[in-house]
Amino acid sequence: MSAAFDLVIIGAGPAGLAAAATGSSLGLKIAVIDEQAEPGGQIYRGIESVSARRPAHLQLLGDDYAAGRTLVKRFRASSAEYLPQTTVWQIDGECNVFTRGSAGASRLAAKRILIATGAMERPVPIPGWTLPGVMTCGAAQTLLKSTGAVPDGRCVLAGSGPLLFLIAMQLVRAGIKPAALVETSPHRLAALRHLPAFLLAPGYFSKGLHLLDDLRKAGVAIHSGAKDLQIHGDGRVREFQYEWRGETRRVAADVVLLHQGIVPNMNLALSLRCAHEWDDVQRAFRPRLDSWGNTSVAGIQIAGDNGGIIGAQAAELSGHLASLGTACELQKISADERDRHAEPLRTQMRRHLGARPFLDTLYRVPQGVVAPRDADTIVCRCEEVRAGEVRRIVTEQGCPGPNQMKSFTRCGMGPCQGRLCGLTVVELIAECRGISPGEVGYYRIRSPVKPITLGEIAALEA
Repeated sequence: MSAAFDLVIIGAGPAGLAAAATGSSLGLKIAVIDEQAEPGGQIYRGIESVSARRPAHLQLLGDDYAAGRTLVKRFRASSAEYLPQTTVWQIDGECNVFTRGSAGASRLAAKRILIATGAMERPVPIPGWTLPGVMTCGAAQTLLKSTGAVPDGRCVLAGSGPLLFLIAMQLVRAGIKPAALVETSPHRLAALRHLPAFLLAPGYFSKGLHLLDDLRKAGVAIHSGAKDLQIHGDGRVREFQYEWRGETRRVAADVVLLHQGIVPNMNLALSLRCAHEWDDVQRAFRPRLDSWGNTSVAGIQIAGDNGGIIGAQAAELSGHLASLGTACELQKISADERDRHAEPLRTQMRRHLGARPFLDTLYRVPQGVVAPRDADTIVCRCEEVRAGEVRRIVTEQGCPGPNQMKSFTRCGMGPCQGRLCGLTVVELIAECRGISPGEVGYYRIRSPVKPITLGEIAALEA
């Protein structure tokens, strides 16, 4: 089956939903493709089901989550065609989007494509991170949003970033008091120069203060400035170890939730050869975009956190802007009308982006996390490649980059296609060679970006 659209949007999170609602109101024929069963993305995951079936959990998950209902309702009221539980495994050079859904493989023809696949959690390769009982904070939050499930037993949260504190508070509201919150941010003084702009950003400072205050009132032990994180166990998690204020501490644990911020989900854009550049503060690659989200590849736009981490509210604004740009390109509106609608959106965007320098600097990931020092720490979970092996191949055999590393170790060639090892391998190579990760580069991503059977490909129309 094939269909033609003015704009195909990949991802039904804040950016994708906003783009669909705005674009539809401007006369664009739009399709929205998403892997989940309901719109909302990771931020507003399951918002319709929670509202209808577990309304008490709206208070548990917080006002920012509940606010997603308005955006989802606007999307549902739009004329956009919605394709849930559908994956995109390829985009070709003629703006054809190849999908896989319940009916098999399909092709959608588009005049323009907006990639709004959001962010993914940064891998946290520390000793013991592959033990049963270790999860990311985002995975725990997904379970909480989707089913109301919470960790059983003694739970330790470790790492850095706003989500670490948010999920801790959500667990407290759900009746689970974390055994400890171990925070690793070492850049508090460096972040202070960005504090004035952060204070002017809408609501960020007060939300952060209230969150910390609520955690302290709940009696959650917060240990800031920790380092040398390790997880121990015999077949599953038993203990969490860390260094704090010069002494080694150990906490009995049944579940450990790790988090070191989020990074752009960029494999689909990389498969199209969209130009990317290294962001040294966010310690991740981000696509090179213009003010309307256009990439270096004609017809391809990006909006939201996969264009660089900007947060849910700014992501929504970027989706509106991307649709205005597309509507103008396709002559649905004039440039003057586009700019008039965009002006208040850009004003709001600047206010939200004012918070980023403070947050990005405060929660910049420590070198010991992005480039594990322990030689036995597994880096590539798919192929069970350890940090020591990556370092040895660079230093002893002169391996210059991640694509060459595939030949030596198969790093990045497993089912996750480098999502769980890519940035770590890049950082290890950069450290060993004494150069920037931007100079090292990233994996060369090829289609299919997501799994698909040969039978499904063969069944596609010629």
